[in-house]
Amino acid sequence: MLFGIARDIIGGSALTLEMEEKTTVDSLMAHLQQTYPDFERLASLMIAVNSDYAKGDRVLQENDEIALIPPVSGG
Repeated sequence: MLFGIARDIIGGSALTLEMEEKTTVDSLMAHLQQTYPDFERLASLMIAVNSDYAKGDRVLQENDEIALIPPVSGG
């Protein structure tokens, strides 16, 4: 699931990817930054895996639902 500017960068609210076995959150982000260079301009980006915030070394499993949550501002 993609939210805010992450959705704008990808061009939709969802994206399906085939990744290698033992892909981590960090390697997923590297792939996204290579494929969608505008991700590099985000100061921070929270990543949730199956509704739980995840650290970069978390290994992703088949059929995990990943949410990319950019910084939120407003008043």
